[in-house]
Amino acid sequence: MSKKIAVLVGSLRKDSYNLKIAKVFQQIAPSSLSLHIIQIGDLPLYNEDIDTQTPPPSYTRFRQEIANCQGVIFITPEYNRGLPAVIKNAIDVGSRPYGQSVWSKKPAAIISVSPGGIGGFGANHQLRQSLVFLDMPTLQQPEAYFGGVSSAFDANGNITAKSQEFLSSIINAYATWVEKLS
Repeated sequence: MSKKIAVLVGSLRKDSYNLKIAKVFQQIAPSSLSLHIIQIGDLPLYNEDIDTQTPPPSYTRFRQEIANCQGVIFITPEYNRGLPAVIKNAIDVGSRPYGQSVWSKKPAAIISVSPGGIGGFGANHQLRQSLVFLDMPTLQQPEAYFGGVSSAFDANGNITAKSQEFLSSIINAYATWVEKLS
């Protein structure tokens, strides 16, 4: 039976490269994984004042969706050498209320995606810091910095063979990681 894996996309743009990469992962993932893109753009900024006995419905929906998954893949751009606010907000929403984090022990992977040459290195490592605190064992190798992503798709929007090979190495390593931790 395949493991249900949440995919969080750190760009809200409807045609973002990050979303395109998430969809490629869905297509090429081994049968041991079932990838589900979880929406995070509708989460209000985390605020303990609204996280009461009746939290916002989007908080409840998000927490339940993550709780129902056996792992998480983060696909993130880099904004100003750091993590996009939407990813950090999702992490904060999922980690609360204190003592009820939905993240703990879920195997994670990070792929940072950028048109630039360093492939979102800063965002990737900033996210890793939070995942350590959240007790999410995170895939260490291969490291996944996808620079120059604008050339990863052909004129018809299809992933190039070279890029698909790179992404396959990541998703296959993650599948092995999830199996090892199961």
